[in-house]
Amino acid sequence: MKANLPIEVDPEIMSGTPVFRGTRVPVQSLFEYLEDNLSLDEFLDCFPTVRREDAIAVLEHSKSELLVHA
Repeated sequence: MKANLPIEVDPEIMSGTPVFRGTRVPVQSLFEYLEDNLSLDEFLDCFPTVRREDAIAVLEHSKSELLVHA
């Protein structure tokens, strides 16, 4: 995992599930919200401990990784 991503994996936090740094919010939740046709704003409203810039950084990283391998 890239060090500059706002994600942490710690066996003591959510059994090692990747979460947004400083929270207990799984990164997977962001993708599930978007898959369910909910907006980024709705996700952030439901998870106020996640910073907008952190969510966008994860999405941008995912997009760039996908396009590199396309």
